[in-house]
Amino acid sequence: ISVPGTNHWLHIKGHLAYGTFTDNNWQEDFARSGNLYTKDVLYHSKSFFMKVGKKESFPLEFEAGLQMAAQFGGKQYVEGQKEPIMKMPSDFMDFIRVLIPMSGSDNAMEGEQINKYGNHVGSWNIGLTGYVQDWRIKAYYEHFFEDESQMFFGYGPWKDGLLGVEVTLPENQFIDALVYECMGSKNQTGPIFYEGFRGEFEQVSAKDNYYNHYIYQAWQHWGMAMGNPLFTGPVYNKDGRIMFANNRINAHHLGISGTPGKEWAYRLLLTYSRNWGTYDNPFDDVKKQFSSLLEVTYSPVKWNGWSFSISGAMDRGNLLGNNSGGMLVIRKTGLIK
Repeated sequence: ISVPGTNHWLHIKGHLAYGTFTDNNWQEDFARSGNLYTKDVLYHSKSFFMKVGKKESFPLEFEAGLQMAAQFGGKQYVEGQKEPIMKMPSDFMDFIRVLIPMSGSDNAMEGEQINKYGNHVGSWNIGLTGYVQDWRIKAYYEHFFEDESQMFFGYGPWKDGLLGVEVTLPENQFIDALVYECMGSKNQTGPIFYEGFRGEFEQVSAKDNYYNHYIYQAWQHWGMAMGNPLFTGPVYNKDGRIMFANNRINAHHLGISGTPGKEWAYRLLLTYSRNWGTYDNPFDDVKKQFSSLLEVTYSPVKWNGWSFSISGAMDRGNLLGNNSGGMLVIRKTGLIK
């Protein structure tokens, strides 16, 4: 929305949501050999963004914002036992404790009382968009975090994040838009180490172990990563552990789309990643993975609302193995008359 009194130079947007995870049965069936899993976990997310700019008057727009999400409540089980080994409270005040991150109540586990209640993740997002004639160029950066040290420069410069450039071209026969992104998640505030030589306890924030958690096991739903598909989700684990075995990644992504004719469109996606596993369990060798997708869509003008798409995808590498697949989609939008 445009902020009143700013003559459309300042805009804000945001959201607030609560929900529940739906993978209770999947987690129970997937966990094996005495592994942990959770049920009845609740979900919370929120965001706030602002944009400064008015392209009709000035060709630059700046936007910045914060988005956060959390797992809370629920029960933790160990495979083979019917009764939960731990229950997380979910009273009204606990909904407030994840809205405004704060320590847990006396009913929460000790770790939740010392730190923040629930499993929180988030990202700072900034972007700058420029308009040059019929060109639109946007550069953006997303810095993700899982604790206060990464959220507020508690350990030095932001070393993990995603940097991208998106270009929308003037009307032509070949390319409508292209995007390039590079992502790094290797640092995680560095490996943990001990600095105390006099016997005192010293707080060390390190080895954040992205998307893994000691209560909720993993930032996942039905075995898949939420928010970043390059983190190798638990569904790929053959030992029934609900955790991320790979979260230290460097990756590059290129996407191109175009409409070479009024009835034809395509998109091409290419992603290459190098993977180190986790700090606790690193891979013996760096694993590499290449993924690609090509999709072509035909939308006949005389058949309003109908489109036909065919796509092919291919993975090559020693992280997820070699895979190939295809898909045919027949789509109708609007009313069928």
